Amino acid sequence: MKIVVMGAGAMGSLFGGFLALSGEEVWLVDIRKEQIDAIRSVGLTIEEKEKRQIIRVNATSDAASVGKADLVIFFVKTYHTEKAVADALAVQKEDTVFLTLQNGLGNEEAICKQVDPRKVILGVTNHGATFLGPGRIRHAGWGKTYIGELDGKETPRVTQIAQLFTKAGIESEVSSNIQGLVWNKLFINVGINAVAAITGLKNGRLLDYPETLRLMEALVSEAVAVARKKGIPIEGNPLETVKAIAEAARENRCSMGQDFDNRRKTEIDAINGAVVREAERLGIAVPYNQMVTDLVKVIEKGF
Repeated sequence: MKIVVMGAGAMGSLFGGFLALSGEEVWLVDIRKEQIDAIRSVGLTIEEKEKRQIIRVNATSDAASVGKADLVIFFVKTYHTEKAVADALAVQKEDTVFLTLQNGLGNEEAICKQVDPRKVILGVTNHGATFLGPGRIRHAGWGKTYIGELDGKETPRVTQIAQLFTKAGIESEVSSNIQGLVWNKLFINVGINAVAAITGLKNGRLLDYPETLRLMEALVSEAVAVARKKGIPIEGNPLETVKAIAEAARENRCSMGQDFDNRRKTEIDAINGAVVREAERLGIAVPYNQMVTDLVKVIEKGF
């Protein structure tokens, strides 16, 4: 399968590297010249526990140069989604599938503005990765990946993609409740990202302090209340899931934390900010999510 990954940051590189290693034709597309140059000249270096491997994978800054593709995976920041979709239209053919594995809410809507919704599928992943430098990432968190059709039907194409991912070492399942899983993943990001970014802690260290645990519990509880009011199916105990993910990715610095470290704009508007927007529509108070959203935005203004 010919696969184009839009966004060759930590997560895009992780998926792209593993898929290339399993024998698929993969193209990483990114606007950062230093990242593309490093991957082209040296290869993509993935550190994983005590192992380090260099993977040869195609990389370019120009999606149009790739030719037509079977699958396009979006890993760009949410605020870059519309531009990435516009660029990815150059690789589209009649049966191209567009998959978002991005964080937060709103990516599906942004893609469907430019792409026939019948070509769009959703996914969530519980893997974690850290960007170490041009052409270098660390695989720092493990978990399942889920994909599904917008209407919840199980189709041959989502089954094929899930099998493709699993073959590449990315354990994946098809879900008939992918919208609910997007919210369940949102709970994880709501509970971890802003708190880790503001405190400067790695994911697992949030579990070591009663203060950060209280913050995580309050943030997740507010988000769950919003989801329930919207009628979103919630699986299991969201707070316990958040804690388990933080522990599984103990040495990972979450994506928002990496943004802070590199003085980059964050995805706060698609995570805690999305909870605030949905709560306002429903008339629900979410003071903790409002507070961390405001704090992150103030800190961003100093970048």
